[in-house]
Amino acid sequence: MASLSNSLRSRFPTPKTPHITSLRLKLFSTFSDSEQMEAQDEETQFSITIPKPTLTPIEPSPDADSLSQILIHHHNPFHHMESSLQLNGISLTPTLIQQTLLRLKHHSKIALAFFKYSRSYHHSCSSSFSLLDTSCYNILIDILCRVRQFDAAWQLILQMDSQEISEQSKPNFTTFFILIRRLVSAGLTRTAVRTFHDMGIFLIDVFDSQFSYCFCYLLDTLCKYGYVKVATEVFNKEKYRVEADFKVYTVLIYGWCKIGKIEMARRFWGEMLERGIEPNVVTYNILLNGICRHASLHPEGRFEKVIREAEEMFDEMSERGVQPDITSYSILLHVYSRAHKPQLSLDKLRMMRENGVCPSVATYTSVVKCLCSCGRIEDCRGVVK
Repeated sequence: MASLSNSLRSRFPTPKTPHITSLRLKLFSTFSDSEQMEAQDEETQFSITIPKPTLTPIEPSPDADSLSQILIHHHNPFHHMESSLQLNGISLTPTLIQQTLLRLKHHSKIALAFFKYSRSYHHSCSSSFSLLDTSCYNILIDILCRVRQFDAAWQLILQMDSQEISEQSKPNFTTFFILIRRLVSAGLTRTAVRTFHDMGIFLIDVFDSQFSYCFCYLLDTLCKYGYVKVATEVFNKEKYRVEADFKVYTVLIYGWCKIGKIEMARRFWGEMLERGIEPNVVTYNILLNGICRHASLHPEGRFEKVIREAEEMFDEMSERGVQPDITSYSILLHVYSRAHKPQLSLDKLRMMRENGVCPSVATYTSVVKCLCSCGRIEDCRGVVK
């Protein structure tokens, strides 16, 4: 394996294309599309901290680089994995297969052909150790779902669950949520919900013992892609089966705030309090941001009402024993800046420091912007110092 890269290059020279020699490997995530979408959304700083199922990250591997480039440039679509002849004599390992598949994420047909070759390679070897473990299957399922080959992805899941596959290749929680996430991103929300319930057939122990955790992740996925109405409908059907906690309600409140339906967010806020579930600082920040973010500057009277509502929510945090954090203060300072309230900005910044909360660059930026727009340059210099 040490000389794999050189031997492959000598036998199959790679066409000269720009950037191949200076290839930079980027961390691959199962849900990279979603994360890019969230990075463009200011609300991501209020997203819920839920452990996410992830794929094996891409890592530096000269062997996988060479192998993927050969497959891309020498693959013949009219012959099922013609490169199986080219790869004759190469020793495949689970790690090499995973890293190669990661580099083929934009070439679904080639990735599938390489996967099938790897499976035939395993059968030709007299080894009881499976080359295609669950991680390999998950990577390929994600690749196929990217191009909406959901039927093919399901076939792989059924294959993983078959008796012929070893325990190292059984489907897991990540397997199904790769599929669910991609279905939701494609707008197939009903199919995604059915897939969630089908997961209970394959993962009986996980589904029964950790149903609330899995259900919360389903709601989170639906809300992140803007399908909060579907999430609410699913929640109402399962609410008495789920062990509802602040995470579930926080996800739904976030979803309604994300699409600007503050009244619906308040409805779930009230339901949460009625059920005796205490909100935490994240829940408060989400609702606080929802109130402030969609406020219009005109008419002025309406904007003043928004400021009062935000301050009441902020004061309620302290009354309930929830300590405001830097995000809480930043939300208020930003709305003060929009409303051109320099004194309120200075007072809140002073309170922030007195309570031991260290201001960030964004916090200072909001205050300085507000002071400069109101012509209070001396106060601005005092803040900067």
